[in-house]
Amino acid sequence: MIRDTSATDRIVEVKPQRKRMRTIGLVAGAVVAVGLLVMVAPRVGRMFSAGSSVSASRLSFANVQRGLFVRDIAAEGKVVAAVSPTLYAVYGGAVTLQVHAGDSVKKGQVLAVIDSPDLTNKLAQEQSNADNSQVDFLRAEVDAKKKASELQKAYDNAVIDRKAAERDVERNTTAFSKGAVPKADVDKAEVSLEKAKVTEQHAQSDLSLNTNSSTFDVRSKKLAHDRQDLLVEDLKRQVDNLQVRSPVDGQVGQLFVAERATVAKDAQLMSVIDLSALEVEMKVPESFARDLAIGMPGEITGNGSTWNGKISAVSPEVVNGEVAARLRFDGKTPLQLRQSQRMSVRVLMDRRDNVLTVARGSFVDESGGRYAYVVHEGIAEKREIRVGTSSIDKVEILDGLKEGDRIVISGTDSFNGAARVVISS
Repeated sequence: MIRDTSATDRIVEVKPQRKRMRTIGLVAGAVVAVGLLVMVAPRVGRMFSAGSSVSASRLSFANVQRGLFVRDIAAEGKVVAAVSPTLYAVYGGAVTLQVHAGDSVKKGQVLAVIDSPDLTNKLAQEQSNADNSQVDFLRAEVDAKKKASELQKAYDNAVIDRKAAERDVERNTTAFSKGAVPKADVDKAEVSLEKAKVTEQHAQSDLSLNTNSSTFDVRSKKLAHDRQDLLVEDLKRQVDNLQVRSPVDGQVGQLFVAERATVAKDAQLMSVIDLSALEVEMKVPESFARDLAIGMPGEITGNGSTWNGKISAVSPEVVNGEVAARLRFDGKTPLQLRQSQRMSVRVLMDRRDNVLTVARGSFVDESGGRYAYVVHEGIAEKREIRVGTSSIDKVEILDGLKEGDRIVISGTDSFNGAARVVISS
């Protein structure tokens, strides 16, 4: 048999005071353990109820605050000419340029001359036709006066004949009453009077009709002459426009034709830039474009200065997810600016006090602003919310959150839509 250690064992007696201290220590440790268990039990329960765990280093947080809400758009813009007309050829021909690209020009200055023999010859022909129509009009006036004079003469003679016939009837009637003439002479005189009256009536009618007819004929000739004059004036305008003049004070931009080149009608010749009327063109995301409106105030910054401006135009076309807008300087255009210069632009769309806001993050786009994850004691809990308008760095909270709430503003794509997520350190 193998010997055990019972021979070396000995009984040790514990003193009553030491035994009591050990018992108290064990009881105190049990109480502390129960307390810690009570404290961490809810948190441990929430952790076990969470759908997943995500490291805080992968997330961004922000607190909900109440205060001033400024809704604006900041972007980079470039200086462009508000007025930059393009000049066209009014008629085909050979072009002689009077300026070069970049030259300063004044309003009304001749920039190019178009040589168009066809147009000048057409003007000469139509001018000759206008002279002929004027002669026809004058001749019609003379003929009308001459015809009216002849008819007036015939009418006057008819009146005289009627009066003579009346006196002849009166004389024969008196002579017949005294037996000096036969009844046949009286009848003959009365017949002559009737004929004179008829002749007078026809002469008067002819005079009246001729007056109306002559008036219409003269008016017709006058209208034909006026129409021809209008055609000549239009051709003169076209011939005058063969000298292409600057519509504004400014600078020659781009030349589209070479010297002595033959161009067709309505061909582009050159562009002129009005440097006294400059605007700043900016491009904003499509999501903000629908909120832009003409007349909104803005700030333009560049060359160490800041100027006030207003939106003057918003393009209806979307290009690469962006919309172009233009700002006009409020007041006189600064003299130190140049075309295509880069500027910083800020457009103020809304300004309100006492608004509940939170820093803008990807949670707005990921959830469509329908929910957010509120963080409390290491647990991110999904909560339904309702957002309002957005600015560059803030979003308005309408419902679902209160001041002081801490939410996850980016990185929620890793939550996979879980109702609860543990945020690990």
